Order: sequence, then structure tokens, then C-alpha cells
Amino acid sequence: MHCLDCHAQGTATTAVGVCHDCGAGVCTGHARVTDRSVRRDPVVGAPHEAVARTVRCPQCATASTAA
Repeated sequence: MHCLDCHAQGTATTAVGVCHDCGAGVCTGHARVTDRSVRRDPVVGAPHEAVARTVRCPQCATASTAA
């Protein structure tokens, strides 16, 4: 798979991830990686919160910060 943004610029760069929101392939130069909190509520015991990664393309990353 190739990076969608690189393809639009006329180059073929191998994608290293997929945008969480739109599903576009992203290369290392276009990937925007952010942390998010994930909470798990077990049936027994205390809730557990962990940090997970989210990969987005530049367009979706901009849209998610504008909201």
C-alpha cells in the first residue's frame, strides 16, 4: 500500500500505517501519531486506564483538533 498524500503529490511512498478516521494509507512523513486514554471496566475489580496510540492522516488530524 502507498501513502495517499504522497500519491496526490506524484510520488509513491510505502505506507506504514492507516488513518484511524478515514482509512487512508500514511507514510512516516504524513502520519500524525497521538496518545489517547483507553478505559477498561472489568466485571470484577477496579477500572483500568491505559495510554494507546492513534494514527491519523494530516487532514483528519487537523479536523480532530479543530473539533
